[in-house]
Amino acid sequence: MPSRLGRAWRSSAWRLVLPALVALACGWWLHAIAQCLLAVAIAALAYGMFRLTRLGHLLASRHRLPAADGAGIWDEIQNLFRRRQRAAVDEKRRLVRLLRAFRDAAAAMPDAVVALDREQRIQWFNTAAGHLLGLKYPNDIGGPLTNLVRAPRFAEWLRAESAEPLTDLAAPVDENVRLSLRLIRYAGDRALLVARDVSQLMRLEQVRRDFVANVSHELRTPLTVVHGYLDMIEPESMPEYEPILHELRNQSRRMTQIVEDLLTLSRLEAQGELPQERISLRSLLEALRREAVALSQSSHAVTTELIGKHDLSGSTKELHSAFSNLVSNAVRYTPAGGRITLRWESDANGGRLSVIDTGQGIAPQHLPRLTERFYRVSTSRSRETGGTGLGLSIVKHVLQLHQAHLEIRSEPGVGSTFTCVFGRERLLEPLALAEAP
Repeated sequence: MPSRLGRAWRSSAWRLVLPALVALACGWWLHAIAQCLLAVAIAALAYGMFRLTRLGHLLASRHRLPAADGAGIWDEIQNLFRRRQRAAVDEKRRLVRLLRAFRDAAAAMPDAVVALDREQRIQWFNTAAGHLLGLKYPNDIGGPLTNLVRAPRFAEWLRAESAEPLTDLAAPVDENVRLSLRLIRYAGDRALLVARDVSQLMRLEQVRRDFVANVSHELRTPLTVVHGYLDMIEPESMPEYEPILHELRNQSRRMTQIVEDLLTLSRLEAQGELPQERISLRSLLEALRREAVALSQSSHAVTTELIGKHDLSGSTKELHSAFSNLVSNAVRYTPAGGRITLRWESDANGGRLSVIDTGQGIAPQHLPRLTERFYRVSTSRSRETGGTGLGLSIVKHVLQLHQAHLEIRSEPGVGSTFTCVFGRERLLEPLALAEAP
């Protein structure tokens, strides 16, 4: 490119030099050299202004520039603009093809996709968004999404811009269609709303819950009978069978506990909300401490820490059950002589109840799956301690009903920390001494 411009400049320069030489000769002959040279300069300037104005008009017309067939600098500049213009047109066509391919792919998706601006107004949506969310093109483009999808739960979730998905929301077009929604941030202040039809999954999940609840309920009666008859057998009459009877009783109790935990999980999954009561964390920590001391038979050092004065709003029964599961796990998996700390922390951002132990610890690859039902870090260790494998699942469901979540940190050989994290909306200012029950 520079060589072309150089050749064009030299060609244009020679075209100026020749008239200048002729003007110089004429001026010498007419004794008016300065006037002749000035005339040539004015003519060259006028020609340059003419070509510049012509090029400006061509560029302003926004039409494709014609090819210049000359060899001067202005012709080369025009051809340079023409090549840049063609390259820009080719790039624009490529981008248009990519955009059309993206829109075709997004339109073929079974999930609804809605592009939102910073004010959560609709910029674009695919075909599935019309079927699942009832959006209509082009009428709904530019409209606020909350005005078109009218559901208080959805509006609150969208306003909070939560990273957690919103599950089991009835579709605006059909209440029998259940949706799972996720908000994905991109380009700083924009977002993609992705809605998926989970009706079939919800039906299958309901079938599973009903099956577990029914089977657990039916198993309770025969297990009670077996357990009762085992208690009636006197080991003294059959000393040779005493180890067998002891093992039978232990396994019968363990099976009964599994059934009870399954029923508890089924009940929690079926509940939409829990009673809201004031829970005094000072009293709760003390009750949990006594339970831990009794369960460990004073073989562990159990301490409590109260950092913050807030109480908690929730179900006393369910939260006490969840915290007791964490405490019993800490006692079960901490060797004798270890230390267990029960800590409550609260501030303006929320509350955190932690159960900290100096037990065996858990390898990092097991942490994401600990709250799964019947998941075992070590089968032999669970068999020795008598766990059912359902305790942390119960904890997770209880916390979800309180809009809270469980955080787990652990290091093998050092210990574990299980923390129940509550939002600030769950915190209550402490009662004055005169108002306390």
